[in-house]
Amino acid sequence: MIALTNITVDFGTRILFKNVSFLIQAGDRIGLVGRNGAGKSTMMGIIARERTATGGDVSMQTGIRIGLLSQDLTLDLSKSLRETAMLAFEEVLRLQAEIEHLQHQIETRTDYESDSYMELVQRLTDANDMYARRGGLTMHADIERVLTGLGFDPADLDKGLTAFSGGWQMRAELGRLLLSHPDCLLLDEPTNHLDIDSVRWLEDFLTSYDGAVVLISHDRAFLDNVTNRTIEITKFKVYDIPASYSEYEDIRSERMEQQRALATRQNRERERMQKWIDKFKYTASLASRAQSRIKALQRMEVVEVDEEDTSSIHFSFPPAPRSGRTVVDCLGVVKSYGEKRVLKGVDFALERGEKIAFIGKNGEGKTTLAKVIAGVEPLTSGTVTLGHNVSVGYYAQHQADMMGGHNSVYEVMEQASPPEMRPRIRSLLGAFLFRGDDINKKVGVLSGGEKSRLALARLLLQPYNLLILDEPTNHLDMLSKEVLKEALLTYDGTMIVVSHDRDFLDGLTEKIIAFRRGTLKEYEGDVDTYLKLLDDPHVKDAPPPHEIPLHSAHQPAAPQKSAAEIREEQKLRDKEKKKAERRIADIERQIAVQEKTIAGLEPILADPELYKDPVKQHKTVTNYETAKRLLDALMEEWTSLSEIIA
Repeated sequence: MIALTNITVDFGTRILFKNVSFLIQAGDRIGLVGRNGAGKSTMMGIIARERTATGGDVSMQTGIRIGLLSQDLTLDLSKSLRETAMLAFEEVLRLQAEIEHLQHQIETRTDYESDSYMELVQRLTDANDMYARRGGLTMHADIERVLTGLGFDPADLDKGLTAFSGGWQMRAELGRLLLSHPDCLLLDEPTNHLDIDSVRWLEDFLTSYDGAVVLISHDRAFLDNVTNRTIEITKFKVYDIPASYSEYEDIRSERMEQQRALATRQNRERERMQKWIDKFKYTASLASRAQSRIKALQRMEVVEVDEEDTSSIHFSFPPAPRSGRTVVDCLGVVKSYGEKRVLKGVDFALERGEKIAFIGKNGEGKTTLAKVIAGVEPLTSGTVTLGHNVSVGYYAQHQADMMGGHNSVYEVMEQASPPEMRPRIRSLLGAFLFRGDDINKKVGVLSGGEKSRLALARLLLQPYNLLILDEPTNHLDMLSKEVLKEALLTYDGTMIVVSHDRDFLDGLTEKIIAFRRGTLKEYEGDVDTYLKLLDDPHVKDAPPPHEIPLHSAHQPAAPQKSAAEIREEQKLRDKEKKKAERRIADIERQIAVQEKTIAGLEPILADPELYKDPVKQHKTVTNYETAKRLLDALMEEWTSLSEIIA
């Protein structure tokens, strides 16, 4: 259907990729993956013929229609949401006008036996057939089905696009593209502005789509549920394997292991042959045999081992200062924007050490409550009380608006840094892949991934015991997301994370707060437990969901307790005990990790050679002291929790 042959993109200062060739065939579900900056979006633009390659050729069957969802919006904001969707039916509307014109002509004619009259009838029949094939009969129903599937309220379909945020406008463009039904659908990060419900709907839509689909995504679960083929673009070469992303990773890892083993065996054989040649090439009786082996060695095809681009961010959060038992207490929280009430009297409390996820459709109040708790958005009414010694680290969904596009990377860090951390800014930026002249880049020219990395780096400038992360994985590549998740799993403070990335949330949190129409419901467990409640077919092993009552730390006490209330209090105490036991088990695992780290560093610190390299010495001592502080904090929390279950 579409053939790419020897595609090369050369910017002069660097080659993005060279001599890339692959086919896109009908029915393909291709995940186009790779690190940030590898050239995935560029490749999409080349396939859509919106960008030109330095070399190579793109050929396709005559009449193939291609639809591209890029990250740059090109919508006509003067139109309504429904009018935007109707743009997908341009041919249908043309056919509709033609049908009306033909019908009018037939109604005014009386020469029923003439050839021209019969020709009009045939043209009308053909137009009606084409109208039906192009979806004209179900056009309005399809528009409502797709737009509501992407999260729009049916009551909003006739609103102008300017009434919606940029994320919702991107959904409108996605809806228009899906409704246009191209032969090849190119989607660049389609889930970035979707909530979990809409992502699941899009998965179902793409799974049954009868055209080819090529998508760029860093959402592993989305890729695994949709794709059956993976093409990875690296700075070294392109890998093309007929498998979903997780299967592809396993296959590629196994192949590289085999390559390494073959290369090792070949190197040993080459060394053995070379030694024999060196030993006997001047021996007259063996000279001809030595020449033969020299030729054999020259003809031997060297086994190449695929190189890996393993550059990634690397960090861990500093130990969290100890806070009071109640970290956040929300009582009767109401938040309105004009006449629209987003939060309707929310009661919510968060205790020390809890890690929870906010889940729900966009516009239901997840980000709003996160901003209210972080103190960056004022309340309409109600109260939000932070506990004793609580310090909040906030990662905003739209980082560019908060960092100032005219500031450089270094200036953004310097402005947010306490004095004692300023000598470490350069090394901290280096850990997030800002090296050399990168630190002088203006924030306004950074890519989405670079802005996300910079925002994460800012969170490490001082210790926080409450992290509030709003869509932290948007624009991060797979490897960076894994590093962030590992850092959060070992973080010893309290955490609220707003995310639609199921793979990232899996195992990260212990509670789910589900937002529905301005109210909240709380569930024990992680995201898979919640999705089981929604009968997600991809969730098999999660425990059954269990709803628990939301609570506030300042509920008024009843004047008198009944036997039922006493029993309920005992149940809550038992629940707290079980929660403490689970946390203790988690702490003991973390203690083992830190003790292993300390044990591994102690012999290095005892080696005098270490102190000849100041950089290595500083890094080793810092890692050792961090591990010791974290171990002390873990032991303190372990002691406190042990008193609860005693």
